[in-house]
Amino acid sequence: MDLSVRDVARLLDVSEDTVYRWARGGTLPAQRVQDQYWFNRVELQEWAALHKHRVSPDLFVSNGAACELPSLHSALLRGGVFHGVPADSREEALAAVSNLPGIPASVDRKLLYQLLVGREVLAPTGIGDGIAIPHARDPLVVRVGEPIVVLCFLRAPVDFHSMDGQPVRVLFTLLSPSVRVHLQMLGKLSFALHDGTMKQLLATEASTEAVIERIRFLEEGVGIADPNQPLAPGVAESLRGRDH
Repeated sequence: MDLSVRDVARLLDVSEDTVYRWARGGTLPAQRVQDQYWFNRVELQEWAALHKHRVSPDLFVSNGAACELPSLHSALLRGGVFHGVPADSREEALAAVSNLPGIPASVDRKLLYQLLVGREVLAPTGIGDGIAIPHARDPLVVRVGEPIVVLCFLRAPVDFHSMDGQPVRVLFTLLSPSVRVHLQMLGKLSFALHDGTMKQLLATEASTEAVIERIRFLEEGVGIADPNQPLAPGVAESLRGRDH
């Protein structure tokens, strides 16, 4: 536990009173020591990513140095985008994801399924707006050499016990080689999901090319959410060409 209430308030850009309220109510993971709340940087990173809460880049600085961020669009290229995946329940959706071709052959798919289900029982990964980010609680259990993101569009929405109560149709499944990379990928994905065009692409189940191009566009720093920002190549065509 290395962050104080004042640190967290600055990193989340909220008041200290808000941090205290969230900590007391159990909304924000914290430990109380001698009437003082303390926070773990790793837990705070995951909380911010899953709750789509914008944070200061300083949250991703450890021991005075920033770590090089992995590429989200490269991870998605490795995992792939899959449309029309059949599932009638959360468990069936997770089983389907665990058996998609984007999961490396070296991964024990039965173990992956059990880890994904266990994470959902511990704390649902449905973040709202029909999106969930299933992942293992401990990414080191599933050994991969590079980060992998699998995007799955379900054939029909299923209940993931999301915060907003909406059923889920879009799944981003993360596999990471380390806790640090896992948190960085969550942070990047959270940033991408704030983008208006990205939300449209997901809502319309856009093509693989359009989704990956938009993420690349955002990672290069030219796709900051702006109603006057031109769409990346292929995105406009994808939005016009699909009707779901």
